[in-house]
Amino acid sequence: MSNRAVYRYVPHTIRHAPEGGTSYEIICTAAECDAESGPQEDQESAQQWALRHSGRTGHDLFRRVVSDHARVTRSE
Repeated sequence: MSNRAVYRYVPHTIRHAPEGGTSYEIICTAAECDAESGPQEDQESAQQWALRHSGRTGHDLFRRVVSDHARVTRSE
């Protein structure tokens, strides 16, 4: 007699987990510039860094990264 595995589909959801916090980071994408704001707890701090960097260097293109935490839960 052989063993047989039985699989069933169990729906899950994924949602923002506010207790994990959110971080904001801005990275300069100008050629040969590796400057970045580093992770900031609020969006305003990251934006202020980009404005100061742009004012000092004339660089005007940045990548914005927003990171948060998510929780996966079974829908059943």
